[in-house]
Amino acid sequence: MLQIRSFLLLLGLLLAAASTNTTSAQLLPSLGDERAGTSGFQFLKIPVDARSAALGQTVVASASDVGAIFWNPALVAQSPGIQAGFFHTEYFADVVLDYAGIIYPIPGTNMAIASSIQTMDSGEMDVTTEFQPFGTGQTFELRDLALGVTFSQQLTDLFSYGVTSKYIRESVAGLTTNTVVFDVGFFYAVGATGLDLAVSVRNFGVDGRPDGTIERTVIGPNPTVQETDFESITPPTTFHMGAMYELLRDRPDHMVQISAQLNNPNDNAENWNVGLEYGWDDLLFLRTGYRFAIEEFETPSFGVGLKLPISGPDLRFDYGFNRLDRLGNVNRVGLNLTL
Repeated sequence: MLQIRSFLLLLGLLLAAASTNTTSAQLLPSLGDERAGTSGFQFLKIPVDARSAALGQTVVASASDVGAIFWNPALVAQSPGIQAGFFHTEYFADVVLDYAGIIYPIPGTNMAIASSIQTMDSGEMDVTTEFQPFGTGQTFELRDLALGVTFSQQLTDLFSYGVTSKYIRESVAGLTTNTVVFDVGFFYAVGATGLDLAVSVRNFGVDGRPDGTIERTVIGPNPTVQETDFESITPPTTFHMGAMYELLRDRPDHMVQISAQLNNPNDNAENWNVGLEYGWDDLLFLRTGYRFAIEEFETPSFGVGLKLPISGPDLRFDYGFNRLDRLGNVNRVGLNLTL
């Protein structure tokens, strides 16, 4: 009962943080909406895996597959074996986001390493200017890349930590920006109670300055200006604090997990999410979640997971669905392989 009260207390704190949008009510200091749009490399904030998207992005304490690399590197050490994951997201306006990763527990130790790659591609888009609003006949693409290496260790049966180093690059219209960022995470299981707690800080590092040249059309004797001086771009650092409580732990054929997560980004207001996952016989998983204090997210997310009936390694297919009121639907699929 003590652990249940602890979980409810944490949930109450999250509710209090979400009850107002003023900075004074936030658990962590933030400029909130006043900093909206002040960081770059926004592709790093997009959930890559179907499970987390279906659960309302509440897996910082419960990611048990390759999605752990993205959300909390401390969970990498909890891997039951070698894991590989491949995730695909059909984003807005024909933008495609792909992610792949592998987790390798080091034999004979309580440590694990992992690597990951994340890409985003906008496809070809028409170049328009104020003088040619219907297009110049030229096209450009937005291409983003993140390459990560992770180290994680279980110090005890209940506590683990992890660190990820990522090289990130953003390329658009002849400009390229790159830098290095880090993720740090901690995980704590409250005994055998079913309550797990975790914190992570994602994408903190040095600013990147765009390199390249852009031609800009102006009115005057020299109609074309070569722009070469650009402002530095700040990575989208985000602090996550989450909890997961597992119900029905005495029923091996049924699993219910309740999760909650507080998010404090450096470029927007604090927000929080809740999620619910039901599993039947470790074969079928039903998921739903909701994000509070986020514009556009008025519709709950949902998704399913299905263990595929093959002999040998475990193979799970995941699907996640999100709807944004004005931007439309986002569909995610993923395959998780455990050896």
